[in-house]
Amino acid sequence: MRIAITAPDPPQGKVKYEDPAVIALADKFSPKKVTPYYCEFLPDDYETADIIVIARDRALDLLIHDIEKLENRRERASDPDERALLDRVLAQLEEEIPICDQEFSEPDHEWLRTISPLSMKPTLVIEGDADPNELIPRALEKAGLMFFYTSGKQEVHAWLVRRGADAVTCAGKIHSDLARGFVKAEIVPVDDLLRCHSLQDARKRDLTRLVDRDFIIPEKTVIDIRFNV
Repeated sequence: MRIAITAPDPPQGKVKYEDPAVIALADKFSPKKVTPYYCEFLPDDYETADIIVIARDRALDLLIHDIEKLENRRERASDPDERALLDRVLAQLEEEIPICDQEFSEPDHEWLRTISPLSMKPTLVIEGDADPNELIPRALEKAGLMFFYTSGKQEVHAWLVRRGADAVTCAGKIHSDLARGFVKAEIVPVDDLLRCHSLQDARKRDLTRLVDRDFIIPEKTVIDIRFNV
Protein backbone atom coordinates (compact mmCIF):
# COMPACT_ATOMS: atom_id res chain seq x y z
CA MET A 1 0.00 0.00 0.00
CA ARG A 2 1.43 3.36 -1.06
CA ILE A 3 0.77 6.24 1.33
CA ALA A 4 1.46 9.83 0.27
CA ILE A 5 2.37 11.94 3.27
CA THR A 6 2.74 15.67 3.77
CA ALA A 7 3.93 16.38 7.29
CA PRO A 8 7.02 17.62 9.13
CA ASP A 9 9.87 15.11 8.82
CA PRO A 10 7.76 12.46 7.05
CA PRO A 11 8.77 8.78 6.89
CA GLN A 12 10.05 7.63 3.51
CA GLY A 13 10.24 4.33 1.66
CA LYS A 14 9.13 0.93 2.92
CA VAL A 15 8.16 0.88 6.58
CA LYS A 16 7.26 -2.19 8.60
CA TYR A 17 4.07 -1.97 10.63
CA GLU A 18 4.90 -3.14 14.13
CA ASP A 19 1.54 -4.82 14.48
CA PRO A 20 0.78 -5.71 18.12
CA ALA A 21 -1.16 -8.79 16.97
CA VAL A 22 1.74 -10.12 14.88
CA ILE A 23 4.21 -9.45 17.68
CA ALA A 24 2.02 -11.21 20.27
CA LEU A 25 1.33 -14.22 18.03
CA ALA A 26 5.02 -14.57 17.18
CA ASP A 27 6.00 -14.35 20.85
CA LYS A 28 3.38 -16.96 21.70
CA PHE A 29 4.07 -19.54 19.00
CA SER A 30 7.73 -18.91 18.04
CA PRO A 31 7.13 -19.65 14.34
CA LYS A 32 9.88 -20.37 11.85
CA LYS A 33 8.83 -17.31 9.85
CA VAL A 34 7.10 -14.02 10.64
CA THR A 35 5.59 -11.97 7.80
CA PRO A 36 4.49 -8.52 8.99
CA TYR A 37 2.89 -5.88 6.79
CA TYR A 38 4.94 -3.19 5.02
CA CYS A 39 3.67 0.13 3.69
CA GLU A 40 5.49 2.45 1.31
CA PHE A 41 5.54 6.13 2.29
CA LEU A 42 5.80 8.64 -0.57
CA PRO A 43 6.37 12.23 0.63
CA ASP A 44 4.06 14.60 -1.28
CA ASP A 45 3.41 12.09 -4.09
CA TYR A 46 -0.36 12.35 -4.29
CA GLU A 47 -0.72 11.07 -7.85
CA THR A 48 0.67 7.55 -7.41
CA ALA A 49 -0.49 6.96 -3.84
CA ASP A 50 -3.37 4.74 -2.76
CA ILE A 51 -3.97 6.71 0.46
CA ILE A 52 -3.12 10.30 1.39
CA VAL A 53 -2.05 11.46 4.87
CA ILE A 54 -1.69 15.19 5.36
CA ALA A 55 -1.18 17.53 8.31
CA ARG A 56 -4.11 19.85 9.02
CA ASP A 57 -2.04 22.98 8.38
CA ARG A 58 -0.97 21.63 4.97
CA ALA A 59 -4.37 20.40 3.78
CA LEU A 60 -4.79 23.18 1.23
CA ASP A 61 -1.53 22.05 -0.43
CA LEU A 62 -3.52 19.02 -1.54
CA LEU A 63 -7.01 20.45 -1.93
CA ILE A 64 -5.90 23.36 -4.14
CA HIS A 65 -5.17 20.81 -6.89
CA ASP A 66 -8.78 19.63 -6.79
CA ILE A 67 -10.17 23.16 -6.53
CA GLU A 68 -8.32 24.25 -9.68
CA LYS A 69 -9.31 21.11 -11.61
CA LEU A 70 -13.00 21.39 -10.68
CA GLU A 71 -13.13 25.14 -11.33
CA ASN A 72 -11.78 24.55 -14.83
CA ARG A 73 -14.37 21.82 -15.35
CA ARG A 74 -17.16 24.11 -14.13
CA GLU A 75 -16.15 26.84 -16.59
CA ARG A 76 -16.64 24.39 -19.46
CA ALA A 77 -19.82 22.75 -18.11
CA SER A 78 -23.09 23.44 -19.92
CA ASP A 79 -25.26 21.00 -17.95
CA PRO A 80 -26.91 22.82 -15.00
CA ASP A 81 -26.91 19.65 -12.87
CA GLU A 82 -23.19 19.21 -13.46
CA ARG A 83 -22.52 22.84 -12.52
CA ALA A 84 -24.63 22.49 -9.36
CA LEU A 85 -22.68 19.40 -8.30
CA LEU A 86 -19.35 21.09 -8.94
CA ASP A 87 -20.49 24.17 -6.99
CA ARG A 88 -21.39 21.97 -4.02
CA VAL A 89 -18.11 20.05 -4.11
CA LEU A 90 -16.05 23.22 -4.48
CA ALA A 91 -17.81 24.90 -1.55
CA GLN A 92 -16.84 22.02 0.72
CA LEU A 93 -13.28 21.88 -0.64
CA GLU A 94 -12.92 25.55 0.27
CA GLU A 95 -13.94 24.56 3.80
CA GLU A 96 -11.02 22.05 3.65
CA ILE A 97 -13.28 18.99 3.45
CA PRO A 98 -11.65 16.35 1.20
CA ILE A 99 -13.92 14.89 -1.46
CA CYS A 100 -13.69 11.43 0.15
CA ASP A 101 -15.44 12.89 3.22
CA GLN A 102 -18.26 14.50 1.25
CA GLU A 103 -21.59 12.75 0.61
CA PHE A 104 -22.82 11.90 -2.87
CA SER A 105 -25.35 9.76 -4.65
CA GLU A 106 -23.85 6.75 -6.40
CA PRO A 107 -24.24 8.31 -9.90
CA ASP A 108 -22.56 11.54 -8.74
CA HIS A 109 -19.80 9.55 -7.07
CA GLU A 110 -19.12 7.59 -10.25
CA TRP A 111 -19.15 10.75 -12.36
CA LEU A 112 -16.67 12.49 -10.04
CA ARG A 113 -14.43 9.43 -10.23
CA THR A 114 -14.03 10.03 -13.99
CA ILE A 115 -12.44 13.41 -13.18
CA SER A 116 -9.99 11.72 -10.74
CA PRO A 117 -9.69 14.44 -8.09
CA LEU A 118 -6.83 13.67 -5.70
CA SER A 119 -8.81 13.95 -2.47
CA MET A 120 -11.29 11.37 -3.71
CA LYS A 121 -8.63 8.91 -2.59
CA PRO A 122 -8.88 8.01 1.12
CA THR A 123 -7.47 11.15 2.74
CA LEU A 124 -6.51 11.25 6.41
CA VAL A 125 -6.05 14.73 7.87
CA ILE A 126 -3.93 14.57 11.02
CA GLU A 127 -3.36 16.95 13.89
CA GLY A 128 0.25 17.34 15.03
CA ASP A 129 2.96 14.70 14.66
CA ALA A 130 2.49 10.94 14.55
CA ASP A 131 4.99 8.14 14.04
CA PRO A 132 4.62 5.62 11.21
CA ASN A 133 3.29 2.90 13.49
CA GLU A 134 0.45 5.18 14.54
CA LEU A 135 -0.20 6.47 11.01
CA ILE A 136 -0.36 3.09 9.27
CA PRO A 137 -3.44 1.65 11.05
CA ARG A 138 -5.23 5.00 10.90
CA ALA A 139 -4.54 5.33 7.17
CA LEU A 140 -5.64 1.76 6.45
CA GLU A 141 -8.82 2.26 8.47
CA LYS A 142 -9.55 5.43 6.49
CA ALA A 143 -9.24 3.34 3.32
CA GLY A 144 -11.66 0.72 4.64
CA LEU A 145 -8.98 -1.93 5.09
CA MET A 146 -8.23 -4.37 7.90
CA PHE A 147 -5.94 -7.25 8.83
CA PHE A 148 -6.64 -10.90 9.38
CA TYR A 149 -3.97 -13.43 10.33
CA THR A 150 -2.72 -16.93 9.81
CA SER A 151 -0.74 -18.34 12.70
CA GLY A 152 1.11 -21.49 13.64
CA LYS A 153 4.53 -23.04 14.19
CA GLN A 154 5.47 -22.55 10.53
CA GLU A 155 4.49 -18.90 10.10
CA VAL A 156 2.66 -15.92 11.53
CA HIS A 157 1.39 -13.76 8.66
CA ALA A 158 -0.61 -10.52 8.51
CA TRP A 159 -2.98 -10.23 5.53
CA LEU A 160 -4.62 -7.00 4.37
CA VAL A 161 -8.18 -7.07 2.97
CA ARG A 162 -11.12 -4.72 2.65
CA ARG A 163 -13.42 -4.48 5.65
CA GLY A 164 -16.43 -6.67 5.01
CA ALA A 165 -14.42 -9.32 3.16
CA ASP A 166 -15.96 -12.79 3.33
CA ALA A 167 -14.19 -16.03 4.22
CA VAL A 168 -13.58 -17.16 0.64
CA THR A 169 -12.10 -13.77 -0.27
CA CYS A 170 -9.69 -14.09 2.65
CA ALA A 171 -8.85 -17.62 1.55
CA GLY A 172 -8.03 -16.33 -1.93
CA LYS A 173 -5.79 -13.68 -0.43
CA ILE A 174 -3.67 -16.46 1.07
CA HIS A 175 -3.66 -18.60 -2.09
CA SER A 176 -5.98 -19.03 -5.07
CA ASP A 177 -6.17 -22.80 -4.45
CA LEU A 178 -7.67 -22.17 -1.01
CA ALA A 179 -10.48 -20.15 -2.56
CA ARG A 180 -11.02 -22.63 -5.39
CA GLY A 181 -11.27 -25.61 -3.06
CA PHE A 182 -12.85 -23.79 -0.11
CA VAL A 183 -14.81 -26.02 2.27
CA LYS A 184 -14.91 -24.15 5.59
CA ALA A 185 -12.91 -21.56 7.51
CA GLU A 186 -12.10 -22.06 11.15
CA ILE A 187 -11.81 -18.68 12.85
CA VAL A 188 -10.80 -17.45 16.28
CA PRO A 189 -10.24 -13.91 17.59
CA VAL A 190 -6.54 -13.11 18.09
CA ASP A 191 -7.03 -12.35 21.78
CA ASP A 192 -8.77 -15.70 22.38
CA LEU A 193 -6.03 -17.64 20.61
CA LEU A 194 -3.36 -15.88 22.67
CA ARG A 195 -4.95 -17.35 25.80
CA CYS A 196 -4.50 -20.88 24.43
CA HIS A 197 -1.58 -23.21 23.83
CA SER A 198 -2.51 -23.75 20.18
CA LEU A 199 -5.38 -23.66 17.71
CA GLN A 200 -6.25 -27.20 18.80
CA ASP A 201 -6.42 -26.01 22.41
CA ALA A 202 -8.67 -23.11 21.36
CA ARG A 203 -10.86 -25.65 19.55
CA LYS A 204 -11.17 -27.78 22.69
CA ARG A 205 -12.22 -24.71 24.65
CA ASP A 206 -14.94 -23.94 22.06
CA LEU A 207 -13.29 -20.65 21.16
CA THR A 208 -13.12 -21.37 17.43
CA ARG A 209 -15.95 -21.33 14.92
CA LEU A 210 -16.44 -23.01 11.57
CA VAL A 211 -17.92 -20.65 8.98
CA ASP A 212 -19.02 -20.84 5.35
CA ARG A 213 -17.59 -19.00 2.37
CA ASP A 214 -19.90 -15.98 2.61
CA PHE A 215 -19.27 -15.32 6.31
CA ILE A 216 -17.94 -11.79 6.89
CA ILE A 217 -14.60 -12.00 8.69
CA PRO A 218 -14.20 -9.66 11.69
CA GLU A 219 -11.08 -7.60 12.19
CA LYS A 220 -8.20 -9.20 14.14
CA THR A 221 -9.24 -12.76 13.40
CA VAL A 222 -6.97 -15.77 12.92
CA ILE A 223 -8.16 -17.98 10.07
CA ASP A 224 -7.44 -21.61 9.20
CA ILE A 225 -8.84 -22.63 5.82
CA ARG A 226 -10.18 -26.12 5.17
CA PHE A 227 -10.11 -26.91 1.47
CA ASN A 228 -10.21 -29.72 -1.04
CA VAL A 229 -8.62 -29.32 -4.48
